[in-house]
Amino acid sequence: MTVYRIRPRRGRITLMIIAALIVALVVAAGGLWFKLQGNISTAAMRGGGEVTAPDSSHGMNILLLGSDTRDIDSKAFGKGSGARSDSMVLVHIAAENKRIDAVQIPRDTLVDMPACEDTGSGTFAGGVAMMNSALNYGPACSVSAVESLTGVHLDHFVEVNFEGFMSIVDALGGVNVCLPAAMKDSKANLDLPAGQQTVNGTDALALARTRHAVGDGSDIARLSHQQMVMSAIVQQATSKETLARPDRLYSFLDAATKSLTVDTGLSSLGNLTALAARVQAVPSDEITFMTMPWQPAPQNKNRVVPSADAATLFAGLREDTPVVSDGKSSTTHDAPVQIFNAAQVPGLAAQYSTKVKDQGFTVTSVGNAASVKASSTLLAADTDEAQETAKALAKALNLKLKPTTAAIDGVQLSLGQDYQSLEKPEKTEVKTTNRKANASLCG
Repeated sequence: MTVYRIRPRRGRITLMIIAALIVALVVAAGGLWFKLQGNISTAAMRGGGEVTAPDSSHGMNILLLGSDTRDIDSKAFGKGSGARSDSMVLVHIAAENKRIDAVQIPRDTLVDMPACEDTGSGTFAGGVAMMNSALNYGPACSVSAVESLTGVHLDHFVEVNFEGFMSIVDALGGVNVCLPAAMKDSKANLDLPAGQQTVNGTDALALARTRHAVGDGSDIARLSHQQMVMSAIVQQATSKETLARPDRLYSFLDAATKSLTVDTGLSSLGNLTALAARVQAVPSDEITFMTMPWQPAPQNKNRVVPSADAATLFAGLREDTPVVSDGKSSTTHDAPVQIFNAAQVPGLAAQYSTKVKDQGFTVTSVGNAASVKASSTLLAADTDEAQETAKALAKALNLKLKPTTAAIDGVQLSLGQDYQSLEKPEKTEVKTTNRKANASLCG
C-alpha cells in the first residue's frame, strides 16, 4: 500500500494513545478495586444511549481517541476551546484473540460526517469536515464519523488527554526509545539525543507530538515515531519491571484509570479485566500498528482522504481477516516471472530482476531477447495465477503495462527500447507505516 505526502502545514498536537491496549494489566483486588473503579469516567457511545452487543464472531473493534482539550490542570499546552481528536486509532481484536490490528487514522482526513445528536457537547448538523473535529461534539460523534468512514462497527471507545498520557508513561517509570539521530523541536519542547534512552512522560509526549523534527514536517511524516512510542509503552507495561513491582503496577493502574474516559460497556473494572484477558492472549508479534492508506483530498491538497487500498484494509477489519499493510500487493505472486532485455542495454534485465525479487516475486529466467523491440510487453499465461501475478507485478513496479494473454508459462516481462518511459511519473509517496508491538525499538 502507498500513501501520498502533503505539504507541511500548521498542525495541532497528535497524541498517541495506547491506553486501551495496555489496560491489559488491570488486575486489582480488595479495597484497591473500588478505588480504581472510582477513577473511571464514562461518556455516551451513541446518540440516544444506544448500546449494541459486540459480535464476537468477527472480533472486537475499539476506537482510541487522543483529546487535545485544554480543559486540564496543566497550562503547558496553551489555550484553546473545545476538543479535537488529534490521534485516532481503530483497534481490531480478532476472534479467538489471534491478532490485533491497530490502524491510525490521519487527523486531517476529510469525511462526510453524519449528523450527531447532543450527548452533552452540542449537536452537529452533518457535512464534510476533518475527522478530528468530531470530538468537539463528544466521543459519540467521533464514533459515528469513524463508522461512516470505515464501515466498521465499533464496540467501544477509549479517550485520554495530554496529562493522562504523560501520567501513564511516568507511572511506568518512563519508556525506552531509540532515536537514529538527535531530535530537536522547540514547538514541541523536544530535545533528545541520538541512541537508546529512557524518556519520561513529558519527553514521550513531545516525541509523539513533533512534526518539525521529522521528515517533511507533515502530520503523516511523524507516524513512525508515534508507532515507536506505542510499541515502547506496550513493551514496558508488559515487562517484568512492571508486573513484578506492586508499587509500580498500582501507580500504573491508578494513572491509567484516572486518565480514561470510556463508554458504559467498558465502565467497570470487570469489563476492563475481560478486555485485558483478550489483549493478554494475543502474542506481541501479532500486534501490528499501521497507518490508513491515504491520498491528497481532491478539494484540498492539505487534507487527505482514504486511498483505494484503505477500502481493502477496512474490509479486512470488518470480515476479521488479516490485512495487508507492508506496501506489497495482496494478490498472488506465485506464478514464475521471466525477464528479457529487448532494448540491447547492458544489465537492464538484471536490474529489473532485482526490483522484481525485492517485491516478493519469483524470477526464474533473466536474459536477452532474440531480437530488438521498440515497445515493452507484459505477457501472462491464461491462468488466474499468472494473470493475477502479472497485474500485481505491474502495480508493484508502477509500470504503464497491462497483461496480455499468451501461450506461455507464467509471466514474461520484455523490456523494449521504451523502457525509460515505462514507469509512470513518480509521485512523492511513502509506504503505509506499520510496526509490530514487539519490534526492536532501534529497528
